[in-house]
Amino acid sequence: MAEPVTQKWSSQIPGGPLNEREFRQWRELLEHRVGIQITEQRRRFLQTNLSLRMKEIGCGDYQSYYNLVVDSTSGLMEWDTLVDRLTVQETRFFRDPAGFDLVRSYLRSRKPRSKAFNLWSVGCSTGEEPYSLAMVADQELGQSSPCRWSVTASDISQPALSKARAGKYPQRKLQTVEPDILETYFKCEEGWCQISDYLKDRVCFIRMNVLDIDKSPLGDFDIIYCQNLLIYFRRWRRKEITNHLAKHLAPGGLLILGSGELTDWHSTELTRISSESSLAYMKQKA
Repeated sequence: MAEPVTQKWSSQIPGGPLNEREFRQWRELLEHRVGIQITEQRRRFLQTNLSLRMKEIGCGDYQSYYNLVVDSTSGLMEWDTLVDRLTVQETRFFRDPAGFDLVRSYLRSRKPRSKAFNLWSVGCSTGEEPYSLAMVADQELGQSSPCRWSVTASDISQPALSKARAGKYPQRKLQTVEPDILETYFKCEEGWCQISDYLKDRVCFIRMNVLDIDKSPLGDFDIIYCQNLLIYFRRWRRKEITNHLAKHLAPGGLLILGSGELTDWHSTELTRISSESSLAYMKQKA
C-alpha cells in the first residue's frame, strides 16, 4: 500500500515544494505538449504526483526529473507514465444520463433513414464511456437491424487505453448499472465483470492527443461525445478543440459536450440543441 501523502514534506519524499521557476517550467511543458492547464490551485496536485513518481524511480530533484522527461529518447516512456498520473480518470458507466438520452433519441429518430452510424468517444479514459455508447447503440439498433454501427474511442493515456481494451472492471464500479444491462453485456465472477466479446469487437481504441485532432486521418462521425475533458484547457484552446471536432462531424451529426465546459462558442454550421442539462449541437445537413 502506498504511503499517505501528508501536508508536511518529509525527507522520504524527494523534491519538496516546487519553487516558482520549477512550477512555471512544468506548467509550460504540460500545456505545450498536451494542453493541460495547471492552475495555482492545482499546484499541490502537480507537486504530489511529480514527487511520488520521482520516489518510485529514485530521482532526487525536480530539475533532474524534468531533464529525463524531455530527453528525446529515454524520456518518451517516462512521459507516458507521467501523463497517465496527471490526467484525471474519474469516469463510470452512463456517467451523464441526459447525454446518453440524447444519443438514444438521435439514433432512434435516424434509424429508418441511415445504413450506418459512427460514434466517437473523445477522452475515453479506461473505457466506461465508449462501452456505454456501444450499449446504447446496440439497444437502439440491435443485431437484427440493417444499420451498421461502430464506436471509436481515443485517449492520450496508454495505460488507460490498455485497461479499456481489456474491458474488465471491478464489480463495485457497476453497482448503478441496470441488472438487464449487466446480464446482457457483462460476465461477472469473483468480484470482476468482463465486457462481452460482441461489444468489445464494436469498439476501436486509439491513442490520440486532442491537440492533434486537426492532423488526424479520422473521417466523419454521426455522434461525437466529448464530456469532462475541455475543463482542463484554457478557454481559447477549448474553442480550438471544439472547432476541430466540428470538422469531423458528419452533416446532420450530433456533438455532445460537458455541461458548462463551453459557454461562449458559436458556429455557423452547428445549431445548439435545446436541453436543460446537456450541452449539445447539431450540424446542418448538406
